Amino acid sequence: MPYKSSLVRNTRFLLLAVICCFSLSATAQPADKILAVVGRSRIILNSELENSVAQMKQGGTDVDEEMKCTMLQQMILQKMLVEQAERDSVLVTDEEVEGTLDNRVRYFISLYGSKEKLEQVSGKTVYQLKEDYRDAVRETMIAEKMQGQILQHVKITPAEVKNFYDKIPADSLPFFPATVEMGQIVIDPPVSPELEQYAREKLEKIRKDIVEGGADFELQANLNSQDPGSRDNGGDLGVVSRKDLVPEFSAAAFKLQNGEISQIVKTKYGYHIIQMVRRQGEDAHLRHILIKPEITTADFQKALLKLDSVRAELISGKITFQEAVGKYGTDEMSKRTGGMIPDPQTGSTQLEVEKLDPTLALMIDTLKPGSFSQPQVFDAGKGERSCRIVYMKSISSPHKANLKDDYGKIQEVALQQKKSKTMDEWLAEKSPSYYIKIDPEYKSCSVLQVWKDNGSK
Repeated sequence: MPYKSSLVRNTRFLLLAVICCFSLSATAQPADKILAVVGRSRIILNSELENSVAQMKQGGTDVDEEMKCTMLQQMILQKMLVEQAERDSVLVTDEEVEGTLDNRVRYFISLYGSKEKLEQVSGKTVYQLKEDYRDAVRETMIAEKMQGQILQHVKITPAEVKNFYDKIPADSLPFFPATVEMGQIVIDPPVSPELEQYAREKLEKIRKDIVEGGADFELQANLNSQDPGSRDNGGDLGVVSRKDLVPEFSAAAFKLQNGEISQIVKTKYGYHIIQMVRRQGEDAHLRHILIKPEITTADFQKALLKLDSVRAELISGKITFQEAVGKYGTDEMSKRTGGMIPDPQTGSTQLEVEKLDPTLALMIDTLKPGSFSQPQVFDAGKGERSCRIVYMKSISSPHKANLKDDYGKIQEVALQQKKSKTMDEWLAEKSPSYYIKIDPEYKSCSVLQVWKDNGSK
């Protein structure tokens, strides 16, 4: 769309602040100075702006003087949001801040390969990194929470969407690539009772070695866990929210005291033992060891046969696709989306053909809208394989934006514009009540003119 809302920029810069404060490559400026003061005590330094500029350039974005003005505007806005949050008693908890810090540390550990490498590159321990950036992370989280409260009631009606679309000049309408809407019914292969028992007994022995024999949990995870995402990190899951865990795992984990190890827990992924590293309210730092029962060729054949009968019901019209997903599907994520496959970046069910997973892209020429694929074994991610049939709901050719085919996309842009307007109105209302002093070097920036007289108060 041909519109760039300040809200979109706000969100991007608030997020950038969290990332920048953990950047290991940005360097402090040798001659620092104060660029802006908000509320007499909250300051913005030249080094902060230059570090953000460096991050933008590393990401491939050209930064001119106008962009620097906009970046400073967003930094001032963040300080205003924090000031307003203080007035309105909007807070974030220590647990929330700790969770964000832990997640940032985990991200950089994965980026550099190990905790030791991260500490070597940064010249600081993980503890020191977290302490150095705790206040900056807290401030960013408070600003985001305050902005969320300002915008929480902003909605958009179909009439407003149409009015927004009608105002776009015909020659400014974007050209959308070919897209598809595809769904899937996933049935995981059943596991034989004998192999289920074998997996459980193996994990029972590992637990006994740890709890009774004094074996190291992290070492046992390195040697035995079948979770590729955490095995090489000693089974460490980092800080996770209770709501993001499958129910059985969550129920067992949040009963544990710090340092305690659970009994064996069965989930759809297999058998686990869980170690509570540290509880943080509704978040927790956890480790686990996963043992998965082996799935045989015969097990896959049973699932494919079941899908074949489901496909026959769909083709005959005895059951709808959504009904079949709910009745036969074993994948909870698919059930939550009604079987439709979402774009992992946007959440939209409109998938760009050029970005499709190769296994799905190969089906486009053979599936017509309303048709179903033959049952197949597929890569379900994280080293897992399962079985599915794929449903082709719709296919669109490359086209100019229109309300019929692109309502969801147009609605999102219209909503962002409305939120941007709400933020601009909030800014106009609240700005006169804040002391804001800006360095003369930036006073000529057009986006900062709203505060030009505030520093004289």
